[in-house]
Order: sequence, then structure tokens, then C-alpha cells
Amino acid sequence: MTGRVIDFRSDTVTKPDAAMRGAMARAEVGDDVLDRDPTMRALEERVAEVLGVEAALWVPSGSMGNLVALFLHLRPGDRMLVPDRAHILDNEVGTASWLAGGTPQPLPWDGGPGRPTPATVRAHAAPGGPYFALRTALLCLENTHNAAGGTVTPVAEHLALVEAARDRGLAVHLDGARLWNAAVALGVPAADLVAGVDTVQVCLSKGLGAPVGSLVGGSASFVTEARRVRKMLGGGVRQGGVLAAAGLVALDRVDRLSTDHDNARLLAEGLAELGWEVDPPETNIVMARADDPGAAVSWLARRGVLTVPVGGRVRWTTHRDVRREDVVDALGRLVPVAA
Repeated sequence: MTGRVIDFRSDTVTKPDAAMRGAMARAEVGDDVLDRDPTMRALEERVAEVLGVEAALWVPSGSMGNLVALFLHLRPGDRMLVPDRAHILDNEVGTASWLAGGTPQPLPWDGGPGRPTPATVRAHAAPGGPYFALRTALLCLENTHNAAGGTVTPVAEHLALVEAARDRGLAVHLDGARLWNAAVALGVPAADLVAGVDTVQVCLSKGLGAPVGSLVGGSASFVTEARRVRKMLGGGVRQGGVLAAAGLVALDRVDRLSTDHDNARLLAEGLAELGWEVDPPETNIVMARADDPGAAVSWLARRGVLTVPVGGRVRWTTHRDVRREDVVDALGRLVPVAA
């Protein structure tokens, strides 16, 4: 192995810095289950304002945030439409089905990487059928789409998909784990990418660097019920302000995600020059094709460069703990691959 390990596995590997740890140490706290922790309340109110929704609820993870929303949207026998290879489908251990009770219907990416067209949504949610057929109740969107390579759904396309769902009487949930990246890439407020949905989940522990935590938002009545479901799933917290304080610091750092996007472009260009087949990144995820992704990941790890295999490709994720010089260093370690 050459030099220190450079970790591109995910933007979840970031560690809280001194400023964030200081805010956590100074946080005003209370019992959130009994009295509502004051710092947790401040974080929830701020996120609701940023997203343009009535209310928001902190949850320990994005997976729990998605599950809470699906639990309240679905009944057994309901079908949910989801872009193919969405995180809800492939990376949340099937909770959409076995806890929320919905049957997922993957939708093709005929509208671009990671997204269906409005026509596809309408076609798969066509009304009618016998009483024993599945009832289509929900459209789930993902922005950015992780497995597609951090691809972005622009505002106009988002609104068209929401309109298609409404035309068929569907509710809409948005998995916005990396919504901040999408907003920065497009240069629009996050609220523009939430417009029209019933519920949304956003993550603070990915590119923004908080050690833990996501929020799920929607109407005030939804959040009232979501708090009950969170407790049901074991997600109630006591002095949660220690964690919420990190989230408040994280929200101040949304704009710096553009640096991660710049580093992803630099990485993609460098990999291409070394002979890798790379999809041009839209945000902070770089997908590189390999005949044997597992073997490629092992080869890279022996050179102190950590990545993960995703969907037949090698995924590299830039983040706040990988600097521009780290990208250059990592590329320098790969020169033998072009020989």
C-alpha cells in the first residue's frame, strides 16, 4: 500500500470536525421523548423552513425516515412505483414490503439515468383492474439517484413526475438523502426540488458531515403521526440535542458541496485519461466500469484507495474529508492500470 488510505467508499465516512464537536458539546438539551429537546426542535424547524414543508422530524437514519413515510402512505395490498435500483428497493433490507406492507414496482429509466418519464408513471398507475389486483398508491422518487451515479432530477422534470402521480391519484414521497447535492448542482433552493410532494427525507450524515441523523418532513399532521411511528420503530431519542447540534452546523455547509462536485469531475477526468470508462458525474459520485468490479475494488484497496462495487461498476464518492490533493494522489497510484 502506498501512503495513507484515501477513502472514496461513501460520503458517510466523514468525521465531525472540531467546530462541529464543539457545537455538540455546548448543545442545550432536554428529553425529546417527554418534553421535546430544544436543540432538536430548532433543527426540525430550520429544516422544515429550508424544504418548504410544514414540519419535520429528526430520525436516526435515512432508511428509518423513508420507512416512517412509507408506513404512513401504504397499506398491505398497495403498490408503490419506484425508479429501478432506488435505495428504497435495493439498500433498505426490504422494509418497504415487510414493515410498510407495500409491493414495489421498479420503473425503467426512460427519462434519463435514475428517473422514469411521466408517461411511464401514468401507464403503471392506470386505474382499473379486478378487486384482487394490487392498488397503486404511491410514487417514490430519489434525488440524487445513488445507483445511477448521483444523477440529478431537474425542477421541471420533478414537477412533471409529481403531476403525473397526481393525475393518477398517487401520493408522492421523495428520498432526498442527497437532495442538498442536487440543489447545489442545479443552483436552486432545496424547496424547489421538494415542491408538490407529500413527504420528503433528507440526510445530514452524508456530504454535510454530521455523524448521524436524517429528517423526514411533510404536513404538520403527517409529522404528528410520524413521531408515533418513529417511537414504534425504536427511534425515540432522549437528549438528542447533542446530535441535532451537529445537524445545525451541517446545514451551514451546504454550499461547500460544490467543492465535492468539482473534485468528482477532476477524478472522472483523471480516470478517463488512465483508460477507465467513466460516466461524467453530475454531483459527487463517479461510476467507472470494470470487467470485474470486485477485483478492481480489491486492486485499488491494495494501493490505499477505498471504493465500492455498485451495479457492475466501481463507485467513487467525493466528500469533505477528501481534498483536491487527495484526488491527485489517488490518481497517481493508479498509473500502472494504463500500462
